[in-house]
Amino acid sequence: MSFRITGLPAERFTHLFALSDAELAAHGAVRQTADARSPGYPCRVSLTDSKPGDELILVNYEHHSVASPYRMRFAIYVRKGEETYDKVDEVPEQLRLRTLAVRAFDVNGMMAGWELVEGRDVEAAIERQLENPFAAYLHVHFAAPGCYAARVERS
Repeated sequence: MSFRITGLPAERFTHLFALSDAELAAHGAVRQTADARSPGYPCRVSLTDSKPGDELILVNYEHHSVASPYRMRFAIYVRKGEETYDKVDEVPEQLRLRTLAVRAFDVNGMMAGWELVEGRDVEAAIERQLENPFAAYLHVHFAAPGCYAARVERS
């Protein structure tokens, strides 16, 4: 089954990089400079990992804005100057390097399925979850911290 993975829209975050640290704090956000951790900090726009010295914003983001008990928000990293990842039948390396929770949601924003999977095996999990006739879309989360990673839809 063909699938499409997308990162968050870059235009929702571009303005944050022009704000002062005090203005960011008023938004509940923090500016950080990436260190040498490996893998790097995961940008939710480009679905790539940071390199040492990259400018990042850590911000709370509502990634599942639905009128259901599954409405969700969490801390995410975005990197300055990135473009939104949007590819069909391709999995970004960022997802391959981590343990993932793949969650299916129905048209009402209710969870319809889920599974934990190593990133190297994520295509099979995507296919299994999209085979569920109630699954309207999937969210992928990094399993350990629980934070949102990307959206998956049928292509």
